[in-house]
Formats: sequence, structure tokens, C-alpha cells
Amino acid sequence: MLGASPVTITFFTAWEQPRVSASSVVTRFAPSPTGFLHIGGARTALFNLLFARHHGGKFLLRIEDTDKARSTQAAIDAILDGMTWLDLNWDGDVVYQSQRAARHAEVAEALLASGHAYRCYATPEELAELREAQRAAKQPMRYDGRWRDRAPGPEQDGKPFAVRLKAPRDGETVIDDLVQGRVVVQNSELDDMILLRSDGTPTYMLAVVVDDHDMGVTHVIRGDDHLNNAFRQLGIIRAMGWPEPAYAHIPLIHGSDGAKLSKRHGALGVDAYRDELGILPEALSNYLLRLGWGHGDAEIISRAQATEWFDIGGVGRSPSRFDLKKLENLNGHYLREADDARLAALAAPRIAAVLGRALTDADLALVGRAMPELKPRAKNLHEIADGAMFLFASRPLVMEEKAAALLEGDGTRLLGLVHERLTAVTDWSAEALDAGVRAVAEAEGIGLGKVAQPLRAALTGRTTSPGIFDVLVLLGRDESLARLADRLAA
Repeated sequence: MLGASPVTITFFTAWEQPRVSASSVVTRFAPSPTGFLHIGGARTALFNLLFARHHGGKFLLRIEDTDKARSTQAAIDAILDGMTWLDLNWDGDVVYQSQRAARHAEVAEALLASGHAYRCYATPEELAELREAQRAAKQPMRYDGRWRDRAPGPEQDGKPFAVRLKAPRDGETVIDDLVQGRVVVQNSELDDMILLRSDGTPTYMLAVVVDDHDMGVTHVIRGDDHLNNAFRQLGIIRAMGWPEPAYAHIPLIHGSDGAKLSKRHGALGVDAYRDELGILPEALSNYLLRLGWGHGDAEIISRAQATEWFDIGGVGRSPSRFDLKKLENLNGHYLREADDARLAALAAPRIAAVLGRALTDADLALVGRAMPELKPRAKNLHEIADGAMFLFASRPLVMEEKAAALLEGDGTRLLGLVHERLTAVTDWSAEALDAGVRAVAEAEGIGLGKVAQPLRAALTGRTTSPGIFDVLVLLGRDESLARLADRLAA
């Protein structure tokens, strides 16, 4: 079928946002299940949720699975999983668009009956010829309405036909968009779009309008790549005499360099931020909220605060820029604020993957005790898991190259002195261990760091770790002394 060409849109800046009736607000998120829940979709869902909750309304979820060739159950599961993980909880049951084809066709038939739609018998070959002629003449590729006012004859009996909307040809269509402002399109630029294909299946444009109406959607909040669609969809709404929703078309997310967001910028599925990058849901939610919306200078915003403060007027018109480093820094804040037992449970599968075994309850408790020392220095759950690996290292430890270098020369002699001193410590507390190691440093006339560095290397196999006295306490007396003895015997 001949594709609709982009319309020319005129923006006007002078406008006022209409008052919102709190009791009547209904928003929706309507992803297509052809892949994961991507970062832009997650932000759209978040804005819809917050707008509805702020106004005491409802937030609905519709899966637009009419493209059977590309829609998969795995993608549906990924979308639902991602939304649940981000605490984007919808009201009522999920609506599946594919189950509503009969209703979509019913509306198309009603438009035919009222004269707002017509049967188009143009063949694919005819439409291809039209397209080529328009391309050669450098004209917009647009259906020419050849069946708009033409009655079918006997030769059309039994022939396939599409159902097209009779779009208005005179005047203009105006949308007072809650983000973009007053937007105007000349109706002469709107073609007669297809509602039902020749095989009887509804198009996306028809299905979206019917579903939004039947679901009672009052506010359509979506990416501004759908702004063109709004003018065409209004033709259906007005032909049916239905209430018009308020529109809010949100600028898309760009990369940090201002280019269209891609995988190299961090355009991953929500599941990848959780599984591959180790991001907490509250951190990702907070970051997405601040991509294009703001409340004064507030950066750290809880869900409760977001619900209280959010309104669509705070959304800017310019594309926002995604910065993975800023997300990681924000994630670091939420890691420091998170419950230690929760972080231990989240880090456990990552630790287990390296160990090749599941963590026991005792292992999990140990990671929890280490968390106050692990989380301040981490930006993601992988760094927490990596920082905890010294707790489970098998003896004798595999030494990193730089750690092994600290035990050369005088390092081993100092380690022997520390081992002798710590063997005599009966109160295995951070305070007593601190005193013992400091005594060695003072006796040698050197700084504490000169002693702590080879000690850390012998205990962890690394040059970085939590505080050395915390390491000793976490490992315990027997394990700590055994690791030191291993290095002295090496």
C-alpha cells in the first residue's frame, strides 16, 4: 500500500495548559512486543504512571501485538518483567491488542456506514505506479483518493479492497499539545489512510484509536515521533464523534554526543541495566525521571516525591541526553543508601557465577556483614560482587601481579613480623588488630601504609580491598593467619 508521507507541522508557542480533572485521568503505556523494554519506553511508561498517580487516576498497560511476524511471547515477558522490576505497576489487566481485531473491524464498518470511510479497490500494481510517478515528479508520495468518491461497478465484485478514512481536505487540524504547545497541520496534507487492509486486518492507526477510546484513555503521553500520527488519528476520533484525548508528545532521548540514541550510548534493554550493568531499579527510575523533566534543582528524587511533584508541564521540548556515567554515579548513591541484606542477595548470584557454586546461608550472611565496607566504593552490583570475592578465595591465594610485587624484598620480612604479632592477639577486633599492626610499624620506624600494603596483598591477593582491619575481622582469626602463613611459606 502507498505509505503516508510526513506532514508539515507548524508550532506556536503561546498556549496555556488546560486544567486536569483529577478523578478522570487515565493514561496508558502501549509497547510493541518485538524486543526488550528499551530505555525510551521505560521513561514513557514512568511519565504515564506518575501523571496518573499525581492526579489520582489510572495507569493502564496495552501490549500492541498485532504484528504477528515480529511479536513474541519472550518479548512480552521481557516487557512485563522490566516494568515490574522498575515498579511501574499498572492498574487492571493487561490489554492485548491482537485479541480486539473484531472490535477494530466493527469501528471501520461503522465509519463505512456513516460515509466517513470508503472501499478502495486500487491494486498493489496501481499503487506502485502511482508511487513511481510521484517520485519521478518529486511530489509527496501520497494516495490520490482515486476511490474516494467512486462507486464500485460489477467488475469489482469479489475483488479485494481496503477500507480508507475520508480525511478532511479543507482547513486545518490543531492540537494543543501539553509539551509541544499549539501545533497546526493543513488538512490538505493528510491523506486517506488505510483502516482495514485488503485481508480484513486492522491497521495500527485504527487499532490504537479504538483501544484508547474503549480503555477510556484521557491523556496520550508518548514520544514525539508519534506527533504526525496524532493528526491522522484525530480524523478517526472526530468521525466517530468520540471525546478527544489530551496529547503530550515527549522529545526523544539522544546520546551524550547529541546523536540519536544507540547501543553505543547505552540504549539497552531495561534487563541489561539490571543484569549486565548491575544498576538498581530505583537508580534507573530516578535517572529516567530527570531525563527531560525537572523539579527545581532536585536530583535525588524518591518515587513518593516524584508522584507528588510530577506534572507534564515540567517536561522540556528539547531532546535529553543519556549519560551512562551520570547513571552510574547516581547508582552509587542508591547503593550506599540500600539495605545491606538486600544488596547481599542481589550480589550473591554474581559471586556464585564466579565461584561456580551457590552461596550458603553463612556465605550470604558474611557478604551482608561486609557490605558496609563494600558498597561505599562501588558504582554497581558487579563491583560489589568483585569486592567481596576475597572472602571466598581458595588457599593458597592466586596473586595479582602488582600484589605479588608488594611481597618482594622487605615486604615478606614485614609480613612475618605482622604474623607473629597477630598470632598473639586474642581479641580479634578491629581495634586490637589496629593496635597490633601499628606496633609493628612503629617498631620499624615506618608508616602504617608500608605494613598494610603487603598485609593486604597476602590476605586478598589484590592491591585494593576494604579497610585492612575490616578484612581481618571479616576473614576471622584462623583464615587470616593461615593466609599469612601461606605467603611466608611460598
